[in-house]
Amino acid sequence: MLQQVNGHGSGSAAHSGESLREDLKELLGGEVPPQQLNDLTKVNPVTLETVLRCLQARYMADTFYTNAGCTLVAMNPFKPVPQLYSPELMREYHAASQPQTLKPHIFTVGEQTYRNVKSLIEPVNQSVVVSGESGAGKTWTSRCLMKFYAVVAASPMSWESHKVAERIEQRILNSNPVMEAFGNACTLRNSNSSRFGKFIQLQLNGAQQMTGAAVQTYLLEKTRVACQAPSERNFHIFYQIYKGAHAEERVRWRLPEGAAFSWLPHPERTLEEDCFEVTREAMLHLGIDAPTQNNIFQALAGLLHLGNTRFADSGNEAQPCPLVDDAQCSVGTSALLLGLPEDHLLETLQIRTIRAGRGQQVFQKPCSQAECNTRRDCLAKLVYARLFDWLVSVINSSICAAPDSWTTFIGLLDVYGFESFPNNSLEQLCINYANEKLQQHFVAHYLRAQQEEYAMEGLAWSFVSYQDNQPCLDLIEGSPVSICSLINEECRLNRPSSAAQLQTRIESALTGHPRLGRDRLSPEPSFIVLHYAGPVRYRTAGLVEKNKDPVPPELTSLLQQSQDPLLKVLFPADPEDKSPEEPSGQNRAPVLTVVSKFKASLEQLLQVLHGTTPHYIRCIKPNSQAQAQIFHREEVLSQLEACGLVETIHISAAGFPIRVSHRNFMERYQLLRRLRPAITPSPHGPCPDGGRSECPPCTEPATLQGLLQEILHTLPAPLHCGRTKVFMTDSTLELLERGRAQVLEQCARHIQRGWRRHRCRTQARRRRAAVLIQAAVRSWLTRKHIQQLHAAATVIKRAWREWRIRMAFLASEELDGVEEKHSPHAPCSPGSSPLPPAQTRLQGAITRLWPLGLALANAAVGVHGFQRKLVVFACLQLPVGSPRSCAVQTAQEQAGVLSIRALPQPTSAHYSSSPVCKNPRTGLPCVLGMGGNIRTHQVSQRAEAGHPLALTAQYLFGGTGRGRLQSPA
Repeated sequence: MLQQVNGHGSGSAAHSGESLREDLKELLGGEVPPQQLNDLTKVNPVTLETVLRCLQARYMADTFYTNAGCTLVAMNPFKPVPQLYSPELMREYHAASQPQTLKPHIFTVGEQTYRNVKSLIEPVNQSVVVSGESGAGKTWTSRCLMKFYAVVAASPMSWESHKVAERIEQRILNSNPVMEAFGNACTLRNSNSSRFGKFIQLQLNGAQQMTGAAVQTYLLEKTRVACQAPSERNFHIFYQIYKGAHAEERVRWRLPEGAAFSWLPHPERTLEEDCFEVTREAMLHLGIDAPTQNNIFQALAGLLHLGNTRFADSGNEAQPCPLVDDAQCSVGTSALLLGLPEDHLLETLQIRTIRAGRGQQVFQKPCSQAECNTRRDCLAKLVYARLFDWLVSVINSSICAAPDSWTTFIGLLDVYGFESFPNNSLEQLCINYANEKLQQHFVAHYLRAQQEEYAMEGLAWSFVSYQDNQPCLDLIEGSPVSICSLINEECRLNRPSSAAQLQTRIESALTGHPRLGRDRLSPEPSFIVLHYAGPVRYRTAGLVEKNKDPVPPELTSLLQQSQDPLLKVLFPADPEDKSPEEPSGQNRAPVLTVVSKFKASLEQLLQVLHGTTPHYIRCIKPNSQAQAQIFHREEVLSQLEACGLVETIHISAAGFPIRVSHRNFMERYQLLRRLRPAITPSPHGPCPDGGRSECPPCTEPATLQGLLQEILHTLPAPLHCGRTKVFMTDSTLELLERGRAQVLEQCARHIQRGWRRHRCRTQARRRRAAVLIQAAVRSWLTRKHIQQLHAAATVIKRAWREWRIRMAFLASEELDGVEEKHSPHAPCSPGSSPLPPAQTRLQGAITRLWPLGLALANAAVGVHGFQRKLVVFACLQLPVGSPRSCAVQTAQEQAGVLSIRALPQPTSAHYSSSPVCKNPRTGLPCVLGMGGNIRTHQVSQRAEAGHPLALTAQYLFGGTGRGRLQSPA
């Protein structure tokens, strides 16, 4: 059982320096060098000395990040290391399947929070608490985390959304230089110390894309505008406008080169944060245009000139304090830059307005020299505080997303570090009070809550002692009596308060408190508070006045009369906003002090943190000189003791950082039972189908234990089942997630196989259906085409038959008529009767014209000129003008036979000499010129007799007419 308090065991005498040296020798002589130990939980033994030696070895090897259980230790390198924060390295940590296996880095914490937001177990909001002393690197760490989230959380698909996300990312990143310029300053320990606290809420939508952000600030140290400690500077923005203004702007803002301002100490010191152009560009990206920027910088220049306004002692209480010799010009310049009337400004600073009596009579009383300076400082603080709040609202309006456009957020808390200066006042008390609250949040969430939860859940656990800072918080904010309550009570009393009187009240009311000390050798009234990070002495002088933070109403009325456009926005002259008459006596309302407002805002912040999953980054300052490669063991040792790092390592090494309820565990990991083969069902085993069916989740520990054994059968890892939760380590969670991913992959493959099989079957059925449809369509089209061909052939055959029969009939009628004409004595058929004249003319035309078509078709090539005309004239029986045309007159024309047919032979079978003959191969009758043979002697005889057809054949085929007449087909 480990019993360690601040690194020292119960038997501290036994742990001498020699044993520590032996431990160090064993550590250094081990197999793993200290600079290669990425996690301090692997250091053995875990003591302050061994942890310190390991951190020193890693720091000298330029390894600045080390894991300490649930906490990341970040050492400030005090030198630029650009390759350590490049976008390529950000994407490498984001793309890694297990970022924990990479080297420790703030990107590991960022990626873990980002993945926890989109976790399917319990997606809750995340927060990163960056703590440490002033100058330890908290601001730089928060800035790098914002860049990381802007890179990994802005990956939309479409080009339009990409441009929108890029604009949001740029605005979020540009809010850093603006807030650092107006809220950071150079202190004794840090050249870029945050003089305010901020909680940045990075808003993500359902797709884990950054849609906006919101900034909430806490307790701006506005007293720094008018009062700076020795060797410290004012806010960065004053030095930026003093050094970076152009010549024209210097004339406009009355800032000549080399001018001296009492509120601008150490202007000769040049810092990296004095870049004016970076601030201007960032403000422009945030929507603050050039005229508005000019108004802002003009008002700041007016505050610098107001600081040069100094008053002398009047020596008479009835007379106002006069200005020193060179202050009159400063008052006029300040009034001009602030848009205020000079006389009214001077009168407000010199004369106080008092309301007294039941009738609220108004009296004016000249102020003393100290009161004039206080009113001047109050005016400057009021203007700067309003300006800072207005800038925060402008930034939020520029980067904040609509409430319905984001679902979760990642919070970055960057507060002032623990401070201890030679002179500490109310500002340091509030800052250290905030650090005590955050330390208590860490202790309550991790060190104490985890161990108490282990005991409640019935786990075998040996408690580890740790330093609890609850007594210190009771001293500061406890009830009924505490330091804050006493200071607030002094503010409520209508009497002047002295520093010695406040010290006496605190010591008498809190006598015997273990965390309250007293420095009896101090010449000034003060008290000492033993904080978790060390003792701090606070001066009581001015503590009550700073807590009251009084703002005279005449100052507000004066600023409402300003003609400057910016001051009109900061101090609207609305009658409804005027404060009512100040009541007197018992009706006076309680004063809202600085401590009360800061305490309320801190409680609200802690409520937000309690609703998130916190992650801790402890920033360590290696040395107070801010120099690289210098490691002061004493300073680092005090920081390790203050933050309880050794106790954190002990609990992290022996504890179980992952806690999941029974129901959530079974809902997420019950499918791991699919990894086991089919077995016989047991009382706590899977279902009879071998674990393939999903059983309802069980909440009984005994039943759950059996199910857990089944789940972890193939994943042996340390896992403990409590009464209501399951406790495991990070390695166990990785094994479970790996097995779950394997099961999901198998299920996905089954689904893919089933889908592919279904798709192939569907495609095959569709293919078969398409083939059948295509075959049916082609068959129908073929049948349709054949039917059309049959119909056309039928029409052609019918027409052909009709024409052939008609031609045969006409030919037979012609031949029979010729025979009857040559044989007049032949008896006529009793049934014959003469045809009508019209039909006779039609038959004559057909008989005369069809040889013309036949002859012309056969004579398409080779017959031209006179021969062609002769054929046409002979067929049409047209008269010709030349005498030679008489040579083609036939014997039939002379005999009165109007036909081009051949004369019948004196035989009974006229078909042998008729143009209609029978084809010897087919037996079908054919017409001359359509496949029939013509005897040579018949053609010659008929040509000699003047037969037109024979003449046509003789002209067409050359002389004798021998050969075969073929149809054009």
